[in-house]
Amino acid sequence: MNTTVRKQASDATIKETGCTTIKQAGCTTTKQAGDATDELLPCDCSQQRSDKTLCEDEAKKILKQYGIPVVSEIRVPVSQYRVNGGSEKVSSPLTESRVMEAVSTFGFPVVLKGLGSSSRFAHKSEMGLVHTSISDHDSLKKAVADIIERGGKELEGILVQPMVRGKRELVAGMFKDPQYGPVIMFGLGGIFTEALSDVSFRLAPLTDFDMQEMVNEISARKMLGNFRGEKEIGIDQIKAVLAGLSNLALNSPEIREIDINPLIATSDGELVAVDALIVTGDSPKSVNRRPHVDKRQLASLFYPKTVAFVGASATLGKWGHMLLTNALSGDFKGKIYLVNPKGGVIAGQKVYPSVNEIEGDLDLAVVTLPAHMVIDLLPHLKAKNAKGMLLITSGFAETGDDGSKLEQQVVAKAAEYGIIILGPNTMGICNPHNDFACSAAHVHPLAGSTALVCQSGNMGTQLLAFAEQQGIGIRAFAGSGNEAMVTIEDYMELFEIDEKTRSVVLYIESVKDGRRFFESAKRVSEKKPVIVLSGGRTAIGRKAAASHTGALASNAKVTRSAFRQAGIIEVGQPMELLDLSALFSSMPLPRGNRVAIMTLGGGWGVVTADLCAEHNLEVPQLSPEIIETLNPLLPDYWSHANPVDIVGENDPNIPRVALEELLKWDGCDAVIHLGIHGKRIFVEKMVNSIVKVDPAHSKESLESMKEMLMEFESQYVSHVIKLTEKYNKPVLGVSLLTDNTSKTLYHADGCRYNGVFFPSPERAVKALSGMCKYSRWLNSNTAVV
Repeated sequence: MNTTVRKQASDATIKETGCTTIKQAGCTTTKQAGDATDELLPCDCSQQRSDKTLCEDEAKKILKQYGIPVVSEIRVPVSQYRVNGGSEKVSSPLTESRVMEAVSTFGFPVVLKGLGSSSRFAHKSEMGLVHTSISDHDSLKKAVADIIERGGKELEGILVQPMVRGKRELVAGMFKDPQYGPVIMFGLGGIFTEALSDVSFRLAPLTDFDMQEMVNEISARKMLGNFRGEKEIGIDQIKAVLAGLSNLALNSPEIREIDINPLIATSDGELVAVDALIVTGDSPKSVNRRPHVDKRQLASLFYPKTVAFVGASATLGKWGHMLLTNALSGDFKGKIYLVNPKGGVIAGQKVYPSVNEIEGDLDLAVVTLPAHMVIDLLPHLKAKNAKGMLLITSGFAETGDDGSKLEQQVVAKAAEYGIIILGPNTMGICNPHNDFACSAAHVHPLAGSTALVCQSGNMGTQLLAFAEQQGIGIRAFAGSGNEAMVTIEDYMELFEIDEKTRSVVLYIESVKDGRRFFESAKRVSEKKPVIVLSGGRTAIGRKAAASHTGALASNAKVTRSAFRQAGIIEVGQPMELLDLSALFSSMPLPRGNRVAIMTLGGGWGVVTADLCAEHNLEVPQLSPEIIETLNPLLPDYWSHANPVDIVGENDPNIPRVALEELLKWDGCDAVIHLGIHGKRIFVEKMVNSIVKVDPAHSKESLESMKEMLMEFESQYVSHVIKLTEKYNKPVLGVSLLTDNTSKTLYHADGCRYNGVFFPSPERAVKALSGMCKYSRWLNSNTAVV
């Protein structure tokens, strides 16, 4: 049965039809006057339905309905008649005359394209079915004949278009990602799309800010302006194309892919889609949506009152010993029970032969039993009304199919009993706010506002140790392990509503539910910053991550684009996670990206200015007023510019005054000061040398010099913190030298902000850049268009 679908002018939606799953126009070959001698054949819609690829002109008609500019064109049906008793189809000579008639509508030069429903017609250029720059009748006749010959029996029509000229070719499109759903793409088009891969991505639906960022991320964005005699492409034109694709993707779940390539910019800067592809059909199989865990119950596992260590051990180095000794060595006020079939005493604590013999209920069971024994433990935990199980044990999904099946069985049984599983294959959790330390790392960081969740427990424990060393406060830590039940998204959503959390720090190697991750992260980012280090950014890294976590990563470019769109600050190194968390927990957000630099020496200032430029931070020129203020304090040869080089002056008042003058200045949003803090270490080393070789200076006088410098640094740090509060601008320090007493954060009583000092300009600039990115996202993210 042949079905004709006709376009309704007022109908801009896509509907199910008997022809294809897309509403389309001109899908049939209609009989023309004078064709009585030919047995005309209709469009082979059954074939089109099988591969679900729309003809080019049908795709453009749909795009036009969504405000995307397309080239004018006429479809000429290839008239065919049967010969040899109806066993063969031959093109009618009338085809050539109809093409001539269509060309007269536009005039030369024109483009001819062969059309067909078969999926191979999606690659018309490779088939030799595209002829461009046809400028006379002879060339036209040859092109028609060539297309008919190459297209063969599957050829259904010839598309006639005016030749659109322009030096700039772009690409835009949409595809359905199994993790994230509809993804919009934009970039450099034509033959350069695959060669250069200069493209950007965002998830639908798009905001105006999303579309602007897509344009900004293109390396060849300068081509969008006035270029080699051709006019600028208006940003509104590009946004109209991207918004149209976003709306079409959301309104039409049956569309799997859209490709507009090339999207040509004419010499007048007007965009025209000259080629387009729409593929329909089932979207790629999406991830299994997991049920969300109860956040109140999950939160209670970080505040347990009764904890049982099931698999407790007296053997040094075993998990059953490391975890319980960590928990017992702190100031945890809850009850701790040890469970081992042998009974006895471990670490001075009574050991129960089974969970059943513990009196009363349990809040949390910390389990280190072999994997095959875990499922039999669950009924006993249910009998004790356990709310959760911290499953340290490995040997589940990360080991392969058998382990994955066992993990699924354990999760199903736990869900039936109302028990939340953290892990398995996890390094543990900790909550400094109630002194509950239950991880392999025997470190106890300060209670603070940074929530830390890591899919690699080793990474997490390293970061915890660094936080303890540097005085960075931790709200809570969780090694998420295999995330059999509680996922990274559950943790994010927990810390979203937690009042003690000011920043969320994540190390992730895979995302199991990309769309939920994106939506959760974006919602959290609107309230507090989310900082992410992503493992598996390279092919080798992805392979390692899959073997490590038992999960597969989505396309890395799409994932990174989703991060940016959600307001996530992505970092490239582990220490950057805590550098940023320290900054967010200790400083006000900058209002812009303008940085004033004060340095004890010129070289550091130059390097820092270069780093700022590389990380999209502006280093503005000093105002005349600041120069006049600093002139009396500094030698005549000082820089008189930003960076402000205080040329190694020893007057302790100079850095104080200079720093405040820079913070007063409306021309800067943040200040980086280098080399003032840490000078005491430099002097200490000098003093030690003098004591050894020069008896003319007493040890007492030299020691008093050291003490004086220590007092200066303490007062200077307090001064910096007070100025931060007074002017509500971030102030980042870089220490001249560091030793084992140096920290990243310095606290001052009665102040809401802290002093932040980094050991290098690179770390300071990267941290400030991340802070500025977040501030810009927070201020610019707008409603969906």
